[in-house]
Amino acid sequence: MINKILTKYILPLVAVCLLVFSVYFVSGQNRAEPPAKPMSVPPQSPYDNTVAGAGIVEAETENIAIGSSTPGVVVEVYVKVGQEVAAGDKLFRLDDRMQQAELRNRQAALESAKADLVRLEHQPRPEELRMSSAQLTEAKANLVGQQDLYNRARDLVERKVETAGNLVTRQQALHAAQAQVARSQAEHDMTEKGAWEYDIGLARAAVTQSEALVEHTRTEIDRLIVRALVTGQVLQVNVRPGEFVGAPPGQALIVLGNIDELHVRVDIDENDIPRYVLGSPGIAMLRGQASVEFPLTFVRVEPYVVPKRSLTGDNKERVDTRVLQVIYSIDSRDRPLYVGQQVDVYIKSQPAKSVETIAEAETPKPADAEPAPSRATSGE
Repeated sequence: MINKILTKYILPLVAVCLLVFSVYFVSGQNRAEPPAKPMSVPPQSPYDNTVAGAGIVEAETENIAIGSSTPGVVVEVYVKVGQEVAAGDKLFRLDDRMQQAELRNRQAALESAKADLVRLEHQPRPEELRMSSAQLTEAKANLVGQQDLYNRARDLVERKVETAGNLVTRQQALHAAQAQVARSQAEHDMTEKGAWEYDIGLARAAVTQSEALVEHTRTEIDRLIVRALVTGQVLQVNVRPGEFVGAPPGQALIVLGNIDELHVRVDIDENDIPRYVLGSPGIAMLRGQASVEFPLTFVRVEPYVVPKRSLTGDNKERVDTRVLQVIYSIDSRDRPLYVGQQVDVYIKSQPAKSVETIAEAETPKPADAEPAPSRATSGE
């Protein structure tokens, strides 16, 4: 009985329910869903004829990537992100212990060279004069003694008391005493005149050379202190104490720029360059909020057309097109902008010529064509 009820009533009822559910499910899957609303309204050009381009905000001085000309270990960083710096302010310093030791060594050599120059300039010393004078007196006294001995020997030889050999010995001793007096007199004269001018010149040259070496070492020490060359704001700091930096570094250690006035670097596709009018005004719109507009003022154009770089931050990434880069000043008083922020830029341009207009302008006119007759006549 139960099997009969199950077969006659329950199974057909379950089958009908499953059929209704399948029809409902299939119809729900085929139902068209409403289009999703965009998160932001896409930007639209305010001009009838426009040239569009992607822009990126940069500092007035451009984004200055600070590096180190000398490799070394960073021992101190003086600035933080957002800090205002003036030209000449310290940014960071490298380890300079070896250069400091070399500076002390060269300063000592400089002091030695200066002392030697002073010694030569202040010659002769009073003590040296007294000593040379005493040596000259001694030599003259010795000459008088030798002269007396020679005279005695000559008298004895004439009286044939001594041999001629003794006279020759006394004569040679007299000549030696005379030479000694001449040498002592020359040394005394040289001592009185002081140092030779050429020796003083060499000493002065040694002082100059030592001063140059000291200044060179000081310059090397100063090069280890990286300073700001322009007034601006620290936009990024990528170095910490204890890090080793190479020359040139792999990335900008510090990014610096003057953001009192912001600029926008606009990439104009090479296909749109013929329609760009030099100095045309433009409008910049924020990414994700196209209702916010910033007026642009022309600053300059960089006439070298460069390969386009994608704005992913990779310096080696490019796309197969070239762009003309135009710099505009942006008025950001109403809403803050940040360096590196992307904006959509629309620049007012001249209307593009149609294909028919270009073909008509390029079609040569026949040389024998007669001018069109004037509609107005004197009789009329």
